[in-house]
Amino acid sequence: MNRRHHAGRERNGGLRMEILSEEEVEEIHLGTLEVLAQTGVFVEDDTARTCFGDHGAEVDAAAKIVRIPPYLVEDAVRSAPPQVVLAGRDPKHDLVLESNRVHFTNFSEGVKINDLATGENRDPVKQDLVDSARVIDYLPEVDFCEKAMGAHDVDQAAVALHNAEAYLTNTTKHCAFGPVNGFLLGKILEMGRLIAGGIEAFKRRPLVSFTTCPVSPLQLIQDCCEIIMAAARNNVVCNILSMAMAGGTAPVTLAGTLVTHNAEILSGITLSQLTRKGAPVIYGSSTTAMDLKMAAATVGTPECALISGAVARLARYYALPSYVAGG
Repeated sequence: MNRRHHAGRERNGGLRMEILSEEEVEEIHLGTLEVLAQTGVFVEDDTARTCFGDHGAEVDAAAKIVRIPPYLVEDAVRSAPPQVVLAGRDPKHDLVLESNRVHFTNFSEGVKINDLATGENRDPVKQDLVDSARVIDYLPEVDFCEKAMGAHDVDQAAVALHNAEAYLTNTTKHCAFGPVNGFLLGKILEMGRLIAGGIEAFKRRPLVSFTTCPVSPLQLIQDCCEIIMAAARNNVVCNILSMAMAGGTAPVTLAGTLVTHNAEILSGITLSQLTRKGAPVIYGSSTTAMDLKMAAATVGTPECALISGAVARLARYYALPSYVAGG
């Protein structure tokens, strides 16, 4: 099992960068609770709205708005486990996510690939997924495997299953997928159970985890709700990941963006914990700033670095494992 070094631990030779003070983190938390209780979040799924309502949230069924009281949010944060283990097909690739231990993965959702034989910039096909999985499996710097791209040469209604099959059978590392919806999540779980050697073996060593994204600002859409609830029912890790853009789908200020981001993640975590208390979750972020001239997401910028450092700090405040996209 791989327990990486701590990032920023206070000791000789260490490195520490604090984006937010304790007081600033507390202000963002209180602002988030106010947004969730007073503004609320749009929850598209009927079952999810019922789940919130049954546990004390205020539900406007016509507008599909759920206002979540602070006690529900804070209870959910407390019940979410502070540590998750991402199991690989080979146990030597097992990862412990906790506190400020740092691991690395490849980024996902590439839309084009440069053909090694022809140099053509083209749509990815399933064989490209197979090839990329084998490269990821070989590289010791990459600790677990995300779906680097999606296959364009298969039935797109079942593309998530083709993507999962390509990766699960070509890497011995843990695999993380965006499963599209709850139904396909269940089918990918069936694959994982077969590879693991059965349901009980998979429960002991879950080889796959899932990622889903709220839609900014403040929306848990149908597919997102399905994935969060299906992952919780099956006790598999769900990375709830906001992709807010400061100046676009979130306020232009750092503090305002962090409150929006935090409200989206905590609403998803609350839904997860109301579905099954103790379900494993990851506090995720691909939040950045919008280039106000080009109306494009900025990566590799000082603003992106500040936001990434701040959301990692928020995850530590909640004692939750985090995933932060680089640029």
